[in-house]
Amino acid sequence: MSTLTPAGHAEPEQRAPILNTVDRVCELCFGLFMALTFVGAVKAVTAGVDEGYKMFFAALGCNLAWGLADAVMYLVRTLADRGQRLKLATTVQQERDQALAVRALRHALPDTLETLVEDADLERIRARLAAATTLPPRANFVSADFVGALGIFVLVVLGTFPVALPFLIVKDVTTALIASRVLTLAILFIAGFALGRYTGAGAMKAGFVMVALGVLLTMAIIKLGG
Repeated sequence: MSTLTPAGHAEPEQRAPILNTVDRVCELCFGLFMALTFVGAVKAVTAGVDEGYKMFFAALGCNLAWGLADAVMYLVRTLADRGQRLKLATTVQQERDQALAVRALRHALPDTLETLVEDADLERIRARLAAATTLPPRANFVSADFVGALGIFVLVVLGTFPVALPFLIVKDVTTALIASRVLTLAILFIAGFALGRYTGAGAMKAGFVMVALGVLLTMAIIKLGG
């Protein structure tokens, strides 16, 4: 959706980064947990010749599938969010009762901001929307959305590829499985470290917490036959 200048003219929407630090870490961890779980499940039913290659392609296939699903859901979420914002803008623009229009804007505010924004601030926004003449008729994708989806796909696939790699370069499947899990925990530590530094919660502490979460998940996979 376009933004509006004080004069009521539309300007191209300024796109934020595709993913912030929290989103990138979460996407990476989700992919790791999915790959780790999938590898454990495949290990329980895979045996015989070329077992390592089967594990590699199973893990790689999991990464590709998760990356594709995540990219598609990013597009769905982007279009839904844009449609919701457009619906709000159209509702406010068409509402003749100024008090109701301001109330609609207030209801759209996050809880943390609702007490900080005065009705006078919302009235100025309402007036700008009422004067706008270039609201799009419907929410649509823009080219940057597909670039963002591709970025998410690449992030998930490349970020979780180390989980699959040991099965290709280590002949003994048990050793490869251990190496895969160690690499997973190392990546989880890095992800937790980055998340902790970003949030100010303590980089080292967050890294070890993320590793502990990975250990608990690995133990659960082993108990389930992984």
